[in-house]
Amino acid sequence: MRKNPRIVLLTHPTAELYGSDRVFLESVSALVQAGNQVVVSLPVTGPLEQELHTRGARVELCPSPVLRKSMFKPKQLIQTLLVTVRGLRHGSRLIRQERPQLIYVNTMTIPLWNVLARFYRVPLVVHVHEGEASAGPVVRMALALPLFLARTTIANSTFSAGVIQASFKSLGKRIQVVYNAVPGPLNPRPIRSELCGPLRLAYMGRLSPRKGVDTAIDALALLLRDGVKAELGIMGAVFPGYEWYEQQLVDQIEARGLGGQVKFFGFQPSVWNFVADSDIVVVPSRADEPFGNTAVEAILGGRPVIASGTTGLIEATAGYSAATRVPPNDPAAVAGAVKAVTARWDDLPRDLADDLPLARQRHSIAQYQEKIVSIVEGCAVSEPAFPATKGIP
Repeated sequence: MRKNPRIVLLTHPTAELYGSDRVFLESVSALVQAGNQVVVSLPVTGPLEQELHTRGARVELCPSPVLRKSMFKPKQLIQTLLVTVRGLRHGSRLIRQERPQLIYVNTMTIPLWNVLARFYRVPLVVHVHEGEASAGPVVRMALALPLFLARTTIANSTFSAGVIQASFKSLGKRIQVVYNAVPGPLNPRPIRSELCGPLRLAYMGRLSPRKGVDTAIDALALLLRDGVKAELGIMGAVFPGYEWYEQQLVDQIEARGLGGQVKFFGFQPSVWNFVADSDIVVVPSRADEPFGNTAVEAILGGRPVIASGTTGLIEATAGYSAATRVPPNDPAAVAGAVKAVTARWDDLPRDLADDLPLARQRHSIAQYQEKIVSIVEGCAVSEPAFPATKGIP
């Protein structure tokens, strides 16, 4: 532990426990274990908060606008403006109170912190978990522009880094690619030796149109039509405001007559029992994926994965014998891939055994944490960049 611990302020847009949230936890652990005093700003409470406390961070609730498409609708503009003003005030107060030697902004969706870091002359690191390649050039440039305020940008994949560079080539000099840390079970449960009873398909992650959960449901319907006994487990929940999509999935299941073959498990704090109870994991994303943690989790959990062959999922599944890629938004392709995987079921134990050490090496927690600490130490200043201020408004 340092005699005078460096103060690092980390900011994150949610308080949930999905992929980027869990990766964020490993960043926090790395900086705490390196002897830093870690303060985390969250805009809301949630299960992530307790995990942060457990890992040695202090949590401060601070309102901050999070970039969503809905916030630019006419009815939401006044609310967006109010949240921004509150964010400026509370964020300024927190920075002046803590006097951090570095600010670490996790994702591109909370650029207000980039502005505050520059205003208070605090070194800034931004960790990018987005890769909106299909967005229009103006949108991509608007998202990337705040990165000019950072000393270093961490990208979670080569694909994400490429999207940034496509907007501003000069930002490429500031980008370091660090693959996500993805901890897996020590001893994954082996796959079933024989597929007796229904084939168990699994989807895990956010329930949203871009994730293609409806594609998995349609693929199940095609399998059943072709005489393949199968069922689908869905683990995850929607963003607030997207409840309509969950209802759409329920209606789709009812319309396809799949009430007995699809089960919702809701959000679960750990994915590993869910993975172990499955036979094949499907990742049917139809929109850009900056990487694809769920595909990696399938391999680490000892299960074959069928993933959309698009954007960051191509990078996430590269080199794995038990990973199959299919065109996005294509239920027939998913159903065909399921049949192909079951046709070579006897070969899968060997393929999965070969894939496991590669996945563990690529997504090692120790390797990830070492890189994060090195980047932070290379950017942080030894003393606060501004004087203490009393009487904070």
